[in-house]
Amino acid sequence: MAIKGRTGVVLAGGTGAVALLVTGCSIGGEGRLASGGSDTAVTITPANGTAQVKPDGTIEVKSSGGKLQNVTVRGGGAAVTGKFGKGRKTWRSTRTLTPGTSYTVTAQARDGGKTRTVTSSFTTLKPAQTLSIVDVTPNVEGEKVGVGMPIFVRFDRPVTDKAAVERTLRVTPDKPVEGAWRWLAPDQVVYRTKTYWQPHQTVRFHAALAGVNAGGGVYGAKDAQATMAIGAEQITTGNIAGHQMTVTRDGKKLRTIPFSAGNGRTREFTTTSGVHLLMEKGNPVTMTSPGRQEGDPGYYKTVVNYAVRFSSSGEYVHSAPWSVGSQGSANVSHGCLNVSPSNAKWYYDIAQRGDIIKLTGSDREVEWDNGWSFWQLPFDEWRQGSALR
Repeated sequence: MAIKGRTGVVLAGGTGAVALLVTGCSIGGEGRLASGGSDTAVTITPANGTAQVKPDGTIEVKSSGGKLQNVTVRGGGAAVTGKFGKGRKTWRSTRTLTPGTSYTVTAQARDGGKTRTVTSSFTTLKPAQTLSIVDVTPNVEGEKVGVGMPIFVRFDRPVTDKAAVERTLRVTPDKPVEGAWRWLAPDQVVYRTKTYWQPHQTVRFHAALAGVNAGGGVYGAKDAQATMAIGAEQITTGNIAGHQMTVTRDGKKLRTIPFSAGNGRTREFTTTSGVHLLMEKGNPVTMTSPGRQEGDPGYYKTVVNYAVRFSSSGEYVHSAPWSVGSQGSANVSHGCLNVSPSNAKWYYDIAQRGDIIKLTGSDREVEWDNGWSFWQLPFDEWRQGSALR
């Protein structure tokens, strides 16, 4: 899962450049325009030579007379933005800076036909603890995912100020759709849309995390970004009591597949109804009976081919040559959807993580947090898990 920080220089020609706050009571560096009789002064805060600047503060440039022409910031870490005030007499940064980094602000002002350049160099605080994003899923080069795919973001430590961190997270699809974040754990937040993604598009994720005060003296270490490619809209619908499922792609029927679902003798052996997402696939996969040891009644250990997972409780669509005679007419499995070897390979080959599989016909409803079954929650309830609700 590639996560990239950004470095750069931003020119402020209307919106461009940096951010940060000075510690203590230091004043800005000052320069005067060298135009005959002009006493225009340009002040930059933080002042030249300031150290331990708080990353979540603000840079400010002021001109007492002439208009500011350009403000630039050079340094490592995140590229940040800023904007001019009314009349271009002020400029303020609009985002945070990378901790433990050196920066130089250069401001140009013009008055009476003369231009004066003023600079200020300073360093930001290097905190004892920082916060980083260690995983964004999905973000595999070349992978296309289904229209139900969530975005998972995991941090390297529990987040204290979840609201501050969540404000830095941006999801930008080519084809806009409403969505919301939900915190599943102190170190993990997940994004889900209100309706499915539109197929065949790119979705970009960016976290402007560098310098954000995450609480408890912890600051964001660096920005992160990722992209995901949404593939075709592939939706599987099946009736457990009817023993068959239909697969569509972009609204067109591809194939109807007979299956044998869970025998229903216990809750464990009952295939769940509800909206699931395809989570992963493997060939082969070794399946064992949950909660049982070898020698216990009901213990099994079976190697299956072309297995596509759709819950954390162990439900797959997979090849089951031993139950072909029951597929389409009876439910005899331990909870998986047994299909023929040829249908299993076909389904495995087209399956994308995040594809939808909707099942009906059983008395066991899949829990919203069983695997990626987030679509089981109404969207209004889903977004109650946001720190910004």
